[in-house]
Amino acid sequence: MSSALELRRGTYRDSVSLMQVSRSVSAVDGVTKALVAMATELNVGLLAGMGFETPDGAGPNDLIVAIRAEDEDALSRAKAVLETSLELSTGGGGGIGSAGGVPPRTIRTAAASGTDATLALISVPGPHAFAEAVDALEAGLDVLIFSDNVPVEQEIRLKDMGRERGLLVMGPDCGTALVGGVGLGFANTVRGGPIGIVAASGTGSQELMCLLHAAGSGVSHCLGVGGRDLSEAVGARSTLQALAMLDADPNTELIVVVSKPPADAVAAEVERYAATLGTPVQLAFLGQGRDDLTAAATKALAAIGHAGVEDRVWPAESPRAPRTGALRGLFCGGTLCDEAMIIAADRLGPVASNIPLRPEWALPADMHAAGHLMIDFGDDGLTAGRPHPMIDPSLRLERLAEELADPAAAVLLLDVVLGHGAHADPAADLAAVLRTAGPDAPVVLISLCGTDLDPQDLEAQARTLADAGAEVHLSNAEAARRAVAIVEGLDA
Repeated sequence: MSSALELRRGTYRDSVSLMQVSRSVSAVDGVTKALVAMATELNVGLLAGMGFETPDGAGPNDLIVAIRAEDEDALSRAKAVLETSLELSTGGGGGIGSAGGVPPRTIRTAAASGTDATLALISVPGPHAFAEAVDALEAGLDVLIFSDNVPVEQEIRLKDMGRERGLLVMGPDCGTALVGGVGLGFANTVRGGPIGIVAASGTGSQELMCLLHAAGSGVSHCLGVGGRDLSEAVGARSTLQALAMLDADPNTELIVVVSKPPADAVAAEVERYAATLGTPVQLAFLGQGRDDLTAAATKALAAIGHAGVEDRVWPAESPRAPRTGALRGLFCGGTLCDEAMIIAADRLGPVASNIPLRPEWALPADMHAAGHLMIDFGDDGLTAGRPHPMIDPSLRLERLAEELADPAAAVLLLDVVLGHGAHADPAADLAAVLRTAGPDAPVVLISLCGTDLDPQDLEAQARTLADAGAEVHLSNAEAARRAVAIVEGLDA
C-alpha cells in the first residue's frame, strides 16, 4: 500500500471544482481512497477518518491532497491525474482580471478589476459563504450561492441586503440556474424559448426544463432561489424578486414557479403577487392533490399554444418478473424524490424517508425501514464533507447493491440526472451494479433527467441502463406511477 499527503498553503479552489478533482483521482485504477479539499474543520475530520495525521497549521485557506493507492505505480498515476485536473479546474491559470498575471483572490478585488461581470457564483463550504456573498453584494453583483449548510438566519440577511440594493440572491443551496442561456451549477443544455422559471428546487427545475425541451419548446431564464425560499422563515424573499425580473423580460411570455411543497401562507403570498404581474404566472408547487412536474410542463406548453409532453420509455432488455415486496426509492434529486413519494404515498400509504412528507414517516439514523422507503442522497445530511451524488454516486451505489440483494424489496426506483457539472457517465456505474443482480432481483425503474444536447448523450445513457435490466422513463412522475402500479399489482 502506498500513500501521499500534501498541504498546499494558500491554494484555494472552489468546492465544485474540487468535487470533480476528487472524483477524477478516486477513479484512477488502484486508488483506494482520495481526498482533494480545502482544509476546513469538516475536511480535516475526513482526513483523520482516512488514517492520515493532520498537517501542522492546516487551515481553511490551504488545500489538502490525501491519496491511498495499492502500489507506487497507481499512486504515480493518481498524482498525474491530480495535477491535470487541478490545471483544468482553473482554466489554465487565468481568471477574471488576471490578464496573464496573478488572479484576484477575493470577489471584491475581482469586481474592482475592470470586469463587466454582473453575477458572482459562490461555491465554498457553507460556514464561509456568508462573507463571500456580502462582498459580492457590496460590489454590486447579483449572487448565486451554490453552497449548502448555510444558516437560515444568514440567508435572510443576505436576501434583505440584496433587495435593498436591487440585487437578486439565488440560494443558498441553489444547485441550478440558467441565465441568458448560460447554465450555472448543475445545468442541462436546453434550447431558448418563451418560458421563464423561478425555481425553489434544483432537480425540479432541471426536470421541468428537460421536459419542455423534449416537447420542442425552450426556456428564457431559470432563476434558482434556493430550496428554503418558500419556507415560512424565508418568506419567498427571492421568489418575489425573481418574478419581477422575469416579468420585465420581453422574451418571457409565461413564468412557471416550481417548488417542493411550500409553506401554505407563503404560497398564498406568491399567488397574490403573481396576479399583479403583466406576464402570466403558473404555480407548480408539489404537494398532495397538486400537479406533478410532468403535468405542470404540459400545462405550461398548452398556455403558449404548444403540444404537450409525452413520456418516452426505454424497455428493459431482459425484464425481471415482479415479486411481492416493498418499493424502495434511491434518489440524487430531492424534488424528484418528493414527487415520487407524493405519488407513491397516495396509493401505497406511508413512505419512510430522510426527507419525509410527514414527521412520523422519518427514517431512523441507519436509513433502513421494513416497508416502503425513499432516500434523497443529495440531502444536506448526506453531502456534508463529500461530493453531491450527481458527481460521486458511491453511497447510492452501495445502497443499490444492498437493495438488489434484499428479498423484501419488490421494485427499485432511481433517478439519473445528466447535464453540466454532473457525473460524465452515470449510467456506466449504475449498470455495473445492476448486472451483478440475479434473475430474481427486484424490478428496477429509472427516471432519466436530461436532453439530447447534454454532454453525456441521453440516448446512450438510456440504452446502457436498459441493457443492464432497467426500465427507463423520461418522466419521473410516470416512472413513479409505473413503480406503484407494479407494487399494487403484486398486492392485489
